[in-house]
Amino acid sequence: MSQRRLFVTTALPYANGNFHIGHIMEYIQADIWVRYQRMQGAEVNFVGADDAHGAPIMIAAQKAGKTPQQFVADIAAGRKPYLDGFHIAFDNWHSTDGPENHALAQQIYRDLKKAGLIATRIVEQFFDPEKNMFLPDRFIKGECPNCHAKDQYGDNCEVCGAVYAPTDLINPYSALSGAKPVLKSSEHFFFQLSDPRCVAFLEQWTQDGKLQPEVANKVKEWFSVRTNPDGSTSEGLGDWDISRDAPYFGIEIPDAPGKYFYVWLDAPIGYLASLKNLLDKRGQSYDDYMADPLLEQYHFIGKDIVTFHTLFWPAMLHFSGRKTPDNIFVHGFLTVNNGEKMSKSRGTGLDPLKYLSLGMNPEWLRYYLAAKLNGRNEDIDFNADDFMARVNSDLVGKYINIASRAAGFIAKRFGGRLGAIAPDGEGLLDLLRVQSEAIASLFENRDYARALRETMLLADRVNEYVDANKPWELARQEGMDARLQDVCTTCIEAFRLLTIYLKPVLPALATSVEAFLHIAPLSFADANRSLGAGHVIGDYKHLMQRVDIKQLEALFEVPALAEPAQPATESIAPGGESIAPTIAIDDFAKIDLRIAKIVHCEAVPGSTKLLRLTLDVGEDKTRNVFSGIASAYQPEDLIGQFTVMVANLAPRKMKFGVSEGMVLAASHADEKAQPGIYVLHPWPGAEPGMRVR
Repeated sequence: MSQRRLFVTTALPYANGNFHIGHIMEYIQADIWVRYQRMQGAEVNFVGADDAHGAPIMIAAQKAGKTPQQFVADIAAGRKPYLDGFHIAFDNWHSTDGPENHALAQQIYRDLKKAGLIATRIVEQFFDPEKNMFLPDRFIKGECPNCHAKDQYGDNCEVCGAVYAPTDLINPYSALSGAKPVLKSSEHFFFQLSDPRCVAFLEQWTQDGKLQPEVANKVKEWFSVRTNPDGSTSEGLGDWDISRDAPYFGIEIPDAPGKYFYVWLDAPIGYLASLKNLLDKRGQSYDDYMADPLLEQYHFIGKDIVTFHTLFWPAMLHFSGRKTPDNIFVHGFLTVNNGEKMSKSRGTGLDPLKYLSLGMNPEWLRYYLAAKLNGRNEDIDFNADDFMARVNSDLVGKYINIASRAAGFIAKRFGGRLGAIAPDGEGLLDLLRVQSEAIASLFENRDYARALRETMLLADRVNEYVDANKPWELARQEGMDARLQDVCTTCIEAFRLLTIYLKPVLPALATSVEAFLHIAPLSFADANRSLGAGHVIGDYKHLMQRVDIKQLEALFEVPALAEPAQPATESIAPGGESIAPTIAIDDFAKIDLRIAKIVHCEAVPGSTKLLRLTLDVGEDKTRNVFSGIASAYQPEDLIGQFTVMVANLAPRKMKFGVSEGMVLAASHADEKAQPGIYVLHPWPGAEPGMRVR
């Protein structure tokens, strides 16, 4: 059988921020599969890249006072600690702004145009007259046309879930400047997915086993009824708008000045560009590599980007004359502590770098996530108590314990030399070996949860063997040295077999085991071999510590239970109320105060106290904040002003919408005696996003 050749990717992270735990979960899932394939002798190229283009990055770079290229480069510079920290071994990490992606995207476009699948038409879009640019949907806000919730995005309502076109918004405004947008016409380019050739190809491609059944069934809906942005429905696939107007950070469309590819056209082409960059560095031919009929191509993605990867991407590849993916592996979302979505503001986030900084073993997390992942696109939950129990019970209590119970006797009594194995020991090892193919098949199908369950059941059998033979008692009995060596040798051989099955998940630990056992890197084929009598192993050193509850508490910032400090004497401030109890600097540091620009302000219908503020806090989006200052300010007086807000306050759902922070204002404790509310206003020179320290 010839060696398998695999080209594997993960979804490209948008280069406007650091990795979050969802990225790390996906990369671990793919890394485990790649490591398994290599243990089976496959040749794998595993690549990733930063998704570097689009209006949000262009705008974020402007706010940061950088060029888009420098902004993206600074983000990319922070990737390595995450990848190295969790033993995620990409062969190459590139950028969609690399020259390879520019050339490939433009050539694929030319090939699609030659195939007669590119069309142009005039569309009307909202235009920001102050920023002098067409506005992406997410940079337009207004009143939902369905439920009339205020401050909703231009493509969907976060209150009622309605989907609509930006032009359907009531009283729309630019989230960038606060200006009222105007409609302007522009020529756009479309990839004609509605062409009968595309429809026929995709109907066959999406239903021939390349997708998980639940994904294939979901995609099938797109061929019968499609929901348009305005809420209406259409039969069949719709054409895909692949162009954006200048100013835009992206790849220019050939022979179309001022026109750029929509980021979702060039982003997946970044998979090919990263591969080409890798092969070029090796001196290999990209064209020859991709022309190999035996090459297999796989993509790991989240369920939120299925449409792009199962419709647009294979159609782009097929009709430009290129190889289509052999499979798209879709996973679900990661929640925390019984189904709550990750949220830093609510203290429910799991920060990957914080995890590492606390000295938590990255392979604890690799094991725990693998123990939850299967071949379906189901959501998985990180539960702190379950995490500690699984790691401490399975990895340390069941697996590591086998080596620790046997290695010391081999070293002290037999000079590290393994002995012969009696029939009962061989019977146990045969039980472990016979499961090799089944466990390998589970890894192949990405059912890591079951693979680890089966492995831990085998570890249970080994521990039963240890408890039945009690090497610690054999060591005290005269004339039992041969049996002691036999039992401990069986344990070491069993530990090696279990390490083979765990190696894709625990690569660093497996490397330590290989060094301890004085053996070459393990592959799945080694399950059918033995170390043999006379093999000398090294001195055993503890391989893994248990999870400490204090680490988990620190990870999720569980507050210590303590009585609040009381001031020695009461001090009355001029504001009419006592100074609050003394706090430490660490307490103050938890409050993230930021300079904010009020880009829009309006009264709240039904409320005499509240104003609705739209704030620019230096992010790639604006924030909606309700503030009880209507008695002191007219909305038009606040637009364009700067203030200070609490940026890390948990979002609060109110009767009138969701408030995403708090604006700071001063007032006397007795507002009736001394009326007046004074919004804090920074000195000139302060910019949105600056932190108040």
